[in-house]
Amino acid sequence: MMLIHDDLLDSLSQEAKDHPRKRRNHNFHTSLADPINRMLNALEPESYVCPHKHEGPDKREVFIRLKGRLAVFYFDDAGAVTDQVVLGSDEGNYGVEIPAGTWHTIVALESGTIVYEIKDGPYHPEDDKHFAPWAPREGSAEASVYLQKLLSLLGADGHV
Repeated sequence: MMLIHDDLLDSLSQEAKDHPRKRRNHNFHTSLADPINRMLNALEPESYVCPHKHEGPDKREVFIRLKGRLAVFYFDDAGAVTDQVVLGSDEGNYGVEIPAGTWHTIVALESGTIVYEIKDGPYHPEDDKHFAPWAPREGSAEASVYLQKLLSLLGADGHV
């Protein structure tokens, strides 16, 4: 049995806070070759996930919010935001399935945000994600400015 409990969530959240990337995952799949990748993903608001898509091979991705609040942004091929949703109790939105080949990113809106992530496997780092050519890379000076630009699309209270 693989149990998701408070101690696991608290520990993972602390690891994310302490990590330079401000995120950590906890895998439930035991092999990268698993046909379904399942993991907890803890993110802090300062974490930047470069917009990307999963195609060639095509992979769906699902996020189910367990704690905190998370914004999900969708983009067209030119980098314009085409849709956005906030996952959180106040919004009544708890999960989202992102179709294969869809440009997207996620942004933690509260400290301690944790999602259960499900993605088609197997995981091969060389072709798992195709990063958007129009978005700054993680760790670049432009990444935090871009993150703030995305957040500005949400209302002043962090709602869509």
